[in-house]
Amino acid sequence: MAGTLAACGSSDGGQGSGDSKTVTLVSHDSWAASKDVIAAFEKQSGYKVRVLKDGDAGQAVNKAILTKDNPQGDVFFGVDNTLLSRALDNDLFQSYEAKGSERIKAEYRVDQDEHRVTPIDTGDICVNYDKKYFADHKLEPPKSFDDLVEPQYKNLLVTENASASSPGLGFLLGTAAQYGDDGWEGYWKKLKANGVKVVDGWEQAYNEEFSGSAGGKKAKGDRPLVVSYASSPPAEVVFADPKPSTAPTGVAEGTCFRQVEYAGLLSNAKNTKGGKALLDFLISERFQEDMPMNMFVYPVREGAQVPPEFVKYGPQAKDPETMAPAKIADHRDQWVKSWTSLVLK
Repeated sequence: MAGTLAACGSSDGGQGSGDSKTVTLVSHDSWAASKDVIAAFEKQSGYKVRVLKDGDAGQAVNKAILTKDNPQGDVFFGVDNTLLSRALDNDLFQSYEAKGSERIKAEYRVDQDEHRVTPIDTGDICVNYDKKYFADHKLEPPKSFDDLVEPQYKNLLVTENASASSPGLGFLLGTAAQYGDDGWEGYWKKLKANGVKVVDGWEQAYNEEFSGSAGGKKAKGDRPLVVSYASSPPAEVVFADPKPSTAPTGVAEGTCFRQVEYAGLLSNAKNTKGGKALLDFLISERFQEDMPMNMFVYPVREGAQVPPEFVKYGPQAKDPETMAPAKIADHRDQWVKSWTSLVLK
């Protein structure tokens, strides 16, 4: 999907052309929204929405930075707390306080002095496991980071490249939060010795390598542990036909790292007015309640209803690892560099 242009509603304006009737959203590949919800925004605002999907989150952010002087669109969605400082340090966004932002839960708000980004959703990056594999092998699934380096889980885990993938980076940051600046490298040495497999991005890890997902079963994936999201099990139920009574996958709750995704008005956006209207819409109750079943993330707006499937199959982690944005900013690039030489070489 990287680099494809998906039009929601027709438009005469060229991509990034400054057509005042078109607003272009640049995003990672996981963007999704119900057609009727986008249509409601288009009718209410008078703008047609174009969506440019631009690869995994890390790739999309890097490309947005490289093209910031002549951006591909007006609003960027999908920079998360692991990559936020890179976007802000590179002046990717201009200031705009979205209407309704006072309804965003306080714990997700950042950059309150300048309002360069607006929180849109949250989720937990966690190891998922294939229930059938562990039942067939009469093996308890892992519950924690510590468990993953035990010999009974050798050659079972697949994760994403921390330098290119936001879940991969989130998992790395989770281990850094758990084991500290001095302990995370030693942990990854053990994980490597225990046969962790690293692939480029989430799509490959989850839908090709992981034996528990619908895609992984088709692809004959042989890894029963994968770095994914706490909301992945409900997705396996929702998209299954027929729907199972229980999710075929579970979450190792002691491996979770809390992710928050943001959107912002691009610094050199051609259609700032349309971009502002779109940002307002992304935190409206209608979009926030539509989002979970499309992107399998949680809303950040107070009072937004969560689907029952989430409550039943994919509740948020009770005690996820977190890290202050300033600490991520100070250490991320060095940690990724160290991780790359440690794990990939």
